[in-house]
Amino acid sequence: MTTAPAAFLIRGLHKTFGEHTAADHVDLTVAPGSFYGLVGPNGAGKTTTLSMAVGLQRPDEGSALVHGVDVWQEPLRARALMGVLPDGLAMPERLTGRELLTSLGQLHGLDVAESAHRAGELLAVMDLDGPAERTLIVDYSTGMRKKIGLATALLHGPRLLVLDEPFEAVDPVSAATIKRILQRFVAGGGSVLISSHVMALVEQLCDTVAVMAAGRVVAEGPLDEVRGDRTLEDTFVDLVGVEVGGGRGLSWLAS
Repeated sequence: MTTAPAAFLIRGLHKTFGEHTAADHVDLTVAPGSFYGLVGPNGAGKTTTLSMAVGLQRPDEGSALVHGVDVWQEPLRARALMGVLPDGLAMPERLTGRELLTSLGQLHGLDVAESAHRAGELLAVMDLDGPAERTLIVDYSTGMRKKIGLATALLHGPRLLVLDEPFEAVDPVSAATIKRILQRFVAGGGSVLISSHVMALVEQLCDTVAVMAAGRVVAEGPLDEVRGDRTLEDTFVDLVGVEVGGGRGLSWLAS
């Protein structure tokens, strides 16, 4: 029996900036149909790793395959299989959400009618239809920007989503919408890789987790195996080897 390739297979991704090693031969495996969480403190190398893995930043070493297609050897095929929401996504500010989606749809090779159809469905699902349709992206709130960014990632019907901090600075209502969409995507056979600082969110959504620290993966596996009988946050603090601040207190706040 032939085994299906991993939805996302990252092997030996390595990147240095001068004397600083941002990603140190990182290995990650996202199984088909998995909701995978990548966690780590600021500066752990998560964004650098994901940027290399999706083809936005060339690695010094290593490879990334999307359903068996090499991101750097066959970039067009690989990009057709994945939707990406990078950190700090730049968008055309003077377009409305509908204008952005319909134009991107045509760039993906969809005809005008199909682009308009998908744009309409995505705007409705993201609660960006109605009055919001007349709002330029420059005037979008943070939550609206995250939702339209996710819409651009879903527009061409990918099999894998790679999302860097999709819930950062998002209000609870927008967060609930995004969670529901991602859960439906996975239930329909898709795979999701998200990076996040919010441990409770990862525990709620993800079946598999990897913990990064100082550019390295220090743990990877099913969520219950990685966290054991503790919370993911407690396990995370131990794995990254940091002392939780605040023990000494602040002298000017002492009673």
